[in-house]
Amino acid sequence: MTHSLHRSGMHQDTDYVFLLYHVKGINDQNVVERTRKAIDLAENAGAVNWGDVKTGPVVSVPSEEIKAKLTPASRIRGAFTSRQQVVRYLKSMKEADLGLCLVIAGPLDEVFSACHETGLEPHTNNYALGIFGKTERLADEDTRAITTMCGHHMVPDGVVVKMQERVNKGKISPEKASLKLAALCPCGIFNQKRAEHLLREKKEHS
Repeated sequence: MTHSLHRSGMHQDTDYVFLLYHVKGINDQNVVERTRKAIDLAENAGAVNWGDVKTGPVVSVPSEEIKAKLTPASRIRGAFTSRQQVVRYLKSMKEADLGLCLVIAGPLDEVFSACHETGLEPHTNNYALGIFGKTERLADEDTRAITTMCGHHMVPDGVVVKMQERVNKGKISPEKASLKLAALCPCGIFNQKRAEHLLREKKEHS
């Protein structure tokens, strides 16, 4: 999905997105139970965050509550922190054969190699072509590296700047700050582990 392609900045090799979908009237039979199984596989593979926008992400809502509230309208999105986790998930999904549509986003070469390693051929490719227009009005690159992990921009520039200031002053740890930021992204696509690295790295160089 295009809203997951515009992540920018450092440590993108620790950031991979997955999205689960189904098509009404095509593969929606018993979809809630199959989606729960797909979520279990994502958790077993090491997903650091995931969620259903109707309920919230696991960084702020218990996993079992999200699973219990799944409906045929649910759309599951989440994040991994390594190519190895992506490979594990692809292998387990292939073996389970749940009949769901799976989207993986991340560094293109790594995503392609993960697919090939598991014997899968991507059905469709989407590319981010960059940013056009009055780019001088955008936040700085360090801030965008964090805000773009929420494709719907539910993590505001100003909140990230304030959180970084608090981290720099030792008022909050990078880990706690990243979790607070992740909670603002209701669909679970925000990678709090990468945000933690970015916040800590900027503090060390400030």
